[in-house]
Amino acid sequence: MSLPKYGEYKKSGIPWLGNVPSHWEVRRFKWLIDRNDGGVWGDEPDGVDDTVVLRSTEQTVDGCWRIDDPAMRKLSERDRLSALLAEGDLLLTKSSGSALHIGKTTLVDRGVAELNACYSNFMQRIRVRHVLSPKIAWYILNNGLARAQLDLLSNSTTGLANLNGAIIGEVVVPTAPAEEQAAIANFLDHETAKIDTLIAEQEKLLALLAEKRQATIYLAVTRGLNPNAPMKDSGIPWFGEVPQHWEMRRLKSISPSITVGIVVNPSDYISEFGLPFIYGGDISEGVISTTSCRRIPPEDSARQPKTRLSAGDLLTVRVGAPGVTAVVPPECEGGNCASVVLIRRGDFDSRWLCFAMNSRMVRYQVEVVQYGAAQEQFNIAHAAEFWIATPPKDEQLALAQYIEENLAKLGDLRKQTEGGIGLLKERRSALIAAAVTGKIDVRGLVEQVAA
Repeated sequence: MSLPKYGEYKKSGIPWLGNVPSHWEVRRFKWLIDRNDGGVWGDEPDGVDDTVVLRSTEQTVDGCWRIDDPAMRKLSERDRLSALLAEGDLLLTKSSGSALHIGKTTLVDRGVAELNACYSNFMQRIRVRHVLSPKIAWYILNNGLARAQLDLLSNSTTGLANLNGAIIGEVVVPTAPAEEQAAIANFLDHETAKIDTLIAEQEKLLALLAEKRQATIYLAVTRGLNPNAPMKDSGIPWFGEVPQHWEMRRLKSISPSITVGIVVNPSDYISEFGLPFIYGGDISEGVISTTSCRRIPPEDSARQPKTRLSAGDLLTVRVGAPGVTAVVPPECEGGNCASVVLIRRGDFDSRWLCFAMNSRMVRYQVEVVQYGAAQEQFNIAHAAEFWIATPPKDEQLALAQYIEENLAKLGDLRKQTEGGIGLLKERRSALIAAAVTGKIDVRGLVEQVAA
């Protein structure tokens, strides 16, 4: 589709904005809004005339609603009336622990308005004047056009970026005449919907690749590579059959030692320099991050030989993301670990055991024994008793090689798909920015869109 430009432009007076159509205006947001006020929270509900109070957690990063379990609160009549949402209102997140969420904006549509809801004090309600379409304002506020301005204008008093009504009011907004705004909104609705559909299809592909990855690992570590191999009952009701020449072994009979990392005041050993000191947060599936991990002096690590690391050992997260396992790489040799399960290398292939630990074969057992509401975890005694379908060592090597080769192929497909999603999102953002700043003239395209 050809995207024409306007016939005549003028300087906007804003260096980063450049030229705008000659009949457009460039204004601060504060001159385009009637309401710019914070929300309410009220008291605990008592079940009598409680009010839905929407929170920033009900807003997605891209400015959509996800209202699954809204909060009910007891509000005074004055607070309820002052914060009652109407169709066309915009809600902007002004404080969050994540920079991605600062400035995300949702539009109150008819369905949300019918909830008779208010909004929380971590959000700002914007009600635009008739000179600005709420939909156009929504497109602008969720685009880099406004997000970059909010980022520059925001203050940081507690380590978090915070916005307020005054900052929001200073955002520069190019505005077209009302009838043009309607055309721009219609065009963007149509074009972004097509892009969003393509993104959704690619995200489904990512989900399928993730499922394929897990299935590849699981089938290999529980059934082997020979589909015609004779099978036998594993003797474990939930597990089913395994190849006839495999053994069902407890983890404690595979590894020569299973222990837990330093648990008593591990922070006492942390140093600015030294060897890697691995915590649970440094471990992801199959990978230990050493670039930003804590450090332990070599002499302190040496004084803790029970938990001192050797390349080929395995580390399993015990608290937070229980069961996630990785092989200790050579760069961690001599280092140490804190509060994770340390599985010593033995007469087995470490890569194979790592794949087995990360498969549903073991993860299911972790889920059965884990406990804790705030942070899920399991005990080392549980880990020692985990059942592992164990092939001969030469087969372990072949399985690890097979899994690695197949995961590499799936990883390449995942990277290509993620790259495609990134390009589509860039295209979406650029199209919105071009339309709402007048870099393209969509007025003649509306009929094409409708057709």
